[in-house]
Amino acid sequence: MLFEIEQEIAGPVEAVARVYAEPRFYELLGELPRLGKPEVLDRREDGSVVHLAVRFRFTGSLSPAVTAVIDPAKLTWVEESVHALADHTVTFQMNPDHYADKLRSSGSVRYEPGGDGVTRRLTEGELAVKVPLLLGGGRTAGLVEKAIVSGLRDHFAAEVEVVERLLADL
Repeated sequence: MLFEIEQEIAGPVEAVARVYAEPRFYELLGELPRLGKPEVLDRREDGSVVHLAVRFRFTGSLSPAVTAVIDPAKLTWVEESVHALADHTVTFQMNPDHYADKLRSSGSVRYEPGGDGVTRRLTEGELAVKVPLLLGGGRTAGLVEKAIVSGLRDHFAAEVEVVERLLADL
């Protein structure tokens, strides 16, 4: 399933892009619902490029359609991302700690000026879930994918407050 998520964040493009590459941002994400505290596993800067590896744990409630395929206690993944700060872009890949054969996601992010000191964050990605035929196969997979993308939209919306709070501290 292809998806797009657009956000508006109060702040200049360069500063907003930088916040998403900082460990403090991920520390504060632990305050949001549905995710445990993210763990920054690796962060390397190479000039204006930042390489990040962050482990996430889903702690929200899941529908029976999802729990038929996934054990909630094993819903952890490492997001590997490359933040090209000079270009205001990010590429990312989600690597599940479990269920690598059932779940994959990757994509990109662009930060653009939106006028009046606002940054538009545009995320485009692909999410694929495999569900055994016994459990409804493609139809169930589509429902699970839609539920995950809906959760991403909600989470990204909540991230805006965290980013803006960090920008205010600069």
